[in-house]
Amino acid sequence: MKLFLYFYRVLISLAVFTAYSSTAIDFADVATWKPEGDFSKAENHILITDVPSKNAKGQHWMERECDLVPFRGKQVTFMVKYRCSNVSKPPEPWNGIKFMLRYKPSSDAPMQWPGGNGMYGTDNEWQWTGFSVTFPKTVTTGILSMGLENSSGQVEFDLSTLRIGSLFSEKERINQDWKVQYPESVASHPRQRGMMSPHKITYDDMKTLNKWNVNLVRAQISRNWGAVGTELDLEEYDRWLAGKLDNLEQAMEWGREFGIKFVIDLHCPPGGRNTQYNMRMFIDKNYGDHFIEVWKRIAGRFKKHPQLYAYDLINEPVQAVPALPGYDYWNLQRRAAEAVREIDPDTPIMIESNESDRPQTFSYLSPLRMHNIIYKVHMYFPLSYTHQRLNGQGPAITYPGQIEGVMWNRERIRETLQPVIDFQKRHNCKIYVGEFSAIAWAPGAEKFLNDCIEVFEELGWDWTYHSFRESPVWNVEMAGDCIKNMKPVKSTPRQKVLLQYFQRNKKSK
Repeated sequence: MKLFLYFYRVLISLAVFTAYSSTAIDFADVATWKPEGDFSKAENHILITDVPSKNAKGQHWMERECDLVPFRGKQVTFMVKYRCSNVSKPPEPWNGIKFMLRYKPSSDAPMQWPGGNGMYGTDNEWQWTGFSVTFPKTVTTGILSMGLENSSGQVEFDLSTLRIGSLFSEKERINQDWKVQYPESVASHPRQRGMMSPHKITYDDMKTLNKWNVNLVRAQISRNWGAVGTELDLEEYDRWLAGKLDNLEQAMEWGREFGIKFVIDLHCPPGGRNTQYNMRMFIDKNYGDHFIEVWKRIAGRFKKHPQLYAYDLINEPVQAVPALPGYDYWNLQRRAAEAVREIDPDTPIMIESNESDRPQTFSYLSPLRMHNIIYKVHMYFPLSYTHQRLNGQGPAITYPGQIEGVMWNRERIRETLQPVIDFQKRHNCKIYVGEFSAIAWAPGAEKFLNDCIEVFEELGWDWTYHSFRESPVWNVEMAGDCIKNMKPVKSTPRQKVLLQYFQRNKKSK
């Protein structure tokens, strides 16, 4: 009972919006509290999970049921400090050290599992892990978990550091009077409608995109997507990056032939991810500084290329824990933009918002005090629809229709994008939708894409579909009812929607 009362007091004192309800705590057999005794001292607020190698398989964690009703309609960040010893590398990026919330957006919606997961190895220094969630207005309860999954070793959580609330606030925004200006070449540039590239671009890819009348490619410099503990060797990272830039330069030469422009998208930053949902360069100066150097190198190489449309500094930044001063998701992009501008004063620079560039975060995004900046957003909401049965489980969800207890249609899509619309009006800026999609087997996927594009067109936004010949589940040239059954087909309803809008494109050589 003493353990329960202590953990409840921690949640009461640290929750920003509300405390959790006083429901029971379930402890896994391998989860132990250490040391026993006085729980009023901060140094004793430690939850330890210790798993021998022979027992690595399975879920080894403490669970706590929590009331999420007071969080309805709010953006909430969950944070806690941990340290670990000899935690084995997990088989999947979402395994390993777990700090996770599982919940249903509504009673008929599939389960969601946001979390600061995937960490492993040894780290004797206390460090943050965390994640952010935008809860729908229909959410009820969830389960908070801390421990290990499919890994052996030891992890400790300092519950005195547990934080539940807002890492970023609308009140902290700056430059709210700033109005972005663009040179005539950008302001009057033909509308851009296109595709996001595969990992390696071929001449055949460019021929097909030209046949489709695409006029923009968002070229992703990417590998190890979603993995934890990669991109740590900077010499190796630079060698890999050089090879990717060689392929990009060749693709841009093909683009010259077909009148297709390019956005250079750094999808994979130095340092990679230190948790499944956090980027290492926000908390490690070495990788943050290298990020800026990488952009100096890219700008120096491509600044005069006629097919270059814009620099997209970082794909889907995720910062759900405190950053080093000057290294948070916003300031690091600002510093990189300033470095690029010193080398290339003319090319537009794209800035992305936090939490994987989701629309809701534009409510606290500040504009840079710079001109010729384009602000980029991704649109995958509702995730339970666009990513349905990605792991092979769950019911089929149809669009348009009731999803997570809400009627989803074109009006709801526009409502979801309202924070971006407000940002655009406030700062007179151009908006670019870098990614949007619906998984191949989602019932009504072509209707969802059409409604998204109709809203983008109404608002005058440029856009690129995710993605072209990358993952089969997003590929509009393939069809199937699950990832194992995806096969090439002559045409799909999703492809027909895109081709319809690509016919509006004008190309400039």
